[in-house]
Amino acid sequence: MPRAAQPFLGFACLLRRYGFAIAPEQITGFMQAVTLLGPRSMNDIREAALATLAPPPDRHTEFEAHFQSYFYGNTSIRTEAEADEETRVKDDGGADDERIEAEQTREGGELSSALEQLSSRDFQREDDRLTAFRRQLSSALPARRSFRTVRTHSRGKLDLRRSLREIVSADGDVPFPLLRRRQTVPRKLLILIDVSGSMKLHTADYLKLTHAAVQGADRAEIFTFGTRLTRITSALRLRDRDQALARVAGQVDDWDGGTRMGPTLLAFLSVPRFSSFARGAAVVILSDALERGGHAELETAMRRLSARAFRLSLATPLAGDPRFRPATAALSAILPSLDDLIDGSSVGSLTDFILSLARPAPRAAAIWKRVS
Repeated sequence: MPRAAQPFLGFACLLRRYGFAIAPEQITGFMQAVTLLGPRSMNDIREAALATLAPPPDRHTEFEAHFQSYFYGNTSIRTEAEADEETRVKDDGGADDERIEAEQTREGGELSSALEQLSSRDFQREDDRLTAFRRQLSSALPARRSFRTVRTHSRGKLDLRRSLREIVSADGDVPFPLLRRRQTVPRKLLILIDVSGSMKLHTADYLKLTHAAVQGADRAEIFTFGTRLTRITSALRLRDRDQALARVAGQVDDWDGGTRMGPTLLAFLSVPRFSSFARGAAVVILSDALERGGHAELETAMRRLSARAFRLSLATPLAGDPRFRPATAALSAILPSLDDLIDGSSVGSLTDFILSLARPAPRAAAIWKRVS
C-alpha cells in the first residue's frame, strides 16, 4: 500500500476497533473519495469519511472525537446535548516523579463560572488502614489467561521449537517432553472517582483507597471526573501517600463542583488510549450517580463501558442507607448495564468488595429486583 494511504486505512481500522460497523468496501471507498477530493483540506477528509464510512447519527460525536484524536492529537470534545459546555480531558501520563511540597496553595474564585467550580484541596495524614488491602490486592483480582507462555514440567502443550533444538543437540534423543503453558495474569483495575460537590465527604477516603490500589496492583488506572476528566495514575504511583495526594490536589481542577457524569464518561470512551484501559478490566465507579439534567448520555456511556469491561460496578455512598433503592431515573436506566451496585459509604465496604471481585455474584438488576 502507498505510504500516503496508510493513515486513512489506520483511521478506518481504529473505528472498527471501537465498534463502528465498517465493511472493507467502505474503507476502499473512503480512500477513493479522498483521492477524488484532492484532498485540499482536512475538511475534505472528514467529509469523505462521513460519506463513505457512514457512522450512525447517535455516534457522530464519538466519530468526531476519534477523528480529532487520530489526525490532530486533540483529546477534548464538545457534547451535542450541552453545546455550551466542554468536557476537558487531562492526562498525567507525561508527568515525572520529582519531589514536591506536601502543601500547595492556590487562590480560588477567578476561574469559577455558572457551569463549574474550580478549587484545590489538601489532604492530611492519618493512620493507614489500607496496608492489608494493598498486600492482598494483586492476588485477589480476577485473573485471565495471557497469550504469553512459560516453561512447565506438566500440564502444558509441547514446546515444538525448543524440543527440536534439544533433539538436534542430543543426536535425536529427548529424555523427557518439553512443555509450555499460557500464563495466568491479574486483570486490570480501573477506578473512576466522582469529585463533585455531592461526593465531597467521601473524596479523601476514595483517593487514599486508590493510592493503595495503585501501590498494590500491577495494572491499576485511576481517573477523577466532575465537570472534567483527569487521569491521576502517575501521581498515585508515588510511594509516599501525602506527596501523592498533594500532587493529585494540584492536578485536579474541578473539586467539589458540578457533575456531568454522562459527558465525562463519553469523553473517557472517546480517547482510544483511555478506552483501552477498560477493555477486559474490572471497572469500579465511585459516585452517587446523581446526574444533572437528562440521563441519556449516562445510559449510553454505561452500556458501552459494560460491553468493554470484564465487570462493571457502581459504588454509591447512598447505598449505605438501608432504605436506599435505585429509584431515580438515572439509576433505573443504568441498572441493567451494571454487574454490581454496592455500598460505597466506607473504605471498609469498598476494600472488602474489591478483594471479592474474583468471586462470581448475581448481577445488580437481579439483586435489587428482589430487594425492591
